[in-house]
Amino acid sequence: MEPLLYALLGILLLVVITKIFAWPVKILIKLVVNGVLGVVLLLIVNYIGAYWSFSIGINVVTALIAGFAGIPGVIFLILFKLFL
Repeated sequence: MEPLLYALLGILLLVVITKIFAWPVKILIKLVVNGVLGVVLLLIVNYIGAYWSFSIGINVVTALIAGFAGIPGVIFLILFKLFL
């Protein structure tokens, strides 16, 4: 009976630890995907915008905006560049 109790406690502990660490991993994966999409979209905007002499400088600020916000961040940067 005692080994069965230890096995059940071990499984319960494993489930609890998995639940605790699953949330930060999901957030980290979402940030990485947004960052990659943002940078790729910035590069595409600069490539296409070169035909109309439009470019967004890729620096720390624009990379952070595109990285954290993803596609809406790049749209914000385009609108910011057009209207300011």
